[in-house]
Amino acid sequence: MAIVSSKISKADSPTPKGRERLVHAEPIEQERTLSREDSLRPSCFEDYIGQTELKQVLKISVTAALGRGEALDHVLLYGPPGLGKTTMALVLAKELGVKARLTSAPALERPRDIVGLLMNLQPRELLFVDEIHRLPKVAEELLYPAMEDRRLDLNVGKGNTARTRSVDLPPFTLVGATTRAGALSSPLRDRFGLSQRLEFYRLKDLQAIVERAACLLKLSLTNDACLEIARRCRSTPRIANRLLKRVRDVATVRGGMNVIDAQLVDEALELHRVDRKGLDASDRRLLEFLLKVHGGGPVGLDTIAAALGEDSATLESVVEPFLMQVGFLNRTPRGRVVTEAGRIHLGRLDKK
Repeated sequence: MAIVSSKISKADSPTPKGRERLVHAEPIEQERTLSREDSLRPSCFEDYIGQTELKQVLKISVTAALGRGEALDHVLLYGPPGLGKTTMALVLAKELGVKARLTSAPALERPRDIVGLLMNLQPRELLFVDEIHRLPKVAEELLYPAMEDRRLDLNVGKGNTARTRSVDLPPFTLVGATTRAGALSSPLRDRFGLSQRLEFYRLKDLQAIVERAACLLKLSLTNDACLEIARRCRSTPRIANRLLKRVRDVATVRGGMNVIDAQLVDEALELHRVDRKGLDASDRRLLEFLLKVHGGGPVGLDTIAAALGEDSATLESVVEPFLMQVGFLNRTPRGRVVTEAGRIHLGRLDKK
């Protein structure tokens, strides 16, 4: 029986402090020891598994920026949640040898929030803004000259005495992350020198991610067990790590299990209602409703949302994308339709 085991690597985890988190590119050894289990994030390109094309592009840009002694150009990372946008921002800071300041767009409610961040930046530092499509309009407009001309335009005074004061900013790198690239305004999107999409992960890469996480968590899994988790994680590393921790919980309660095998993984994930295709209870509930009540569709989104007691936006952005990705659901002009593959998976091909 092949067992996954390797030397545990050192990983750091940023600790939130209010609205802003300050992450050192060279973490202290004590911090890494205390936070090893809190984060499974890789800290360099070498440890970052998958996203080969993205890493190749960013490696070239980082090497070029270091060679010229300049700040890396502004980077926009977009794609579905859980694919590693925040992790890649931390990796960029590590590779550049600079500090990273982490925040999210909803936290920048007032102009002074973004002004304070920009004014405190040191030369070549990296500023990461998550969910950047949710930036307030005022904060977004303050970013325009900051990104393009390294200048902050501030309004001083009121009424007839009002005037604009320009403050020079040091060269810095803004890394924006979003799950909705189309929601960004054109002026903001065009100011990013690098715009890269993160793709869903291949099964081989997901298995390697599970193996690495198991080593960090001091777990011994068979290769089949790692593969089983990789198959059920919806092609998303964040979900893979979450499922691994749920398997660890079951193994801990069982006690006396030195090696976690595929059978235990199956039992643990079935307990959490995650089936062999990665569908959870919400996914199956939607498909079952279409099949039992409407013969598989077509059914309008609002009708589905009302029947299931869910928000239509949640169904459209959270539940449906994966069902469409695995080919179990189609969106048509007349409504949602369960595919033949979806019927087979639920054992309802005879009701077509």
